[in-house]
Amino acid sequence: MMAPMAVYANCRHYVMQTVRGDEKVERCRLDANEKLPFACPEGCLFLEPRNVSDAGWTRTGPEEPPKD
Repeated sequence: MMAPMAVYANCRHYVMQTVRGDEKVERCRLDANEKLPFACPEGCLFLEPRNVSDAGWTRTGPEEPPKD
């Protein structure tokens, strides 16, 4: 069994969804991840960078309110 490591959020197979109550669910479309806690395996053979750039998107977080 491979040791879990950081999540590859830039992988095209990574999905994070918000469900009721603002709970976030992370998963791998190929089910190649460690289950609890969610983590990508070290040296994942299925790692593929996303093809979409962040150009034109605005990122906000809890510490940064959305801009009008």
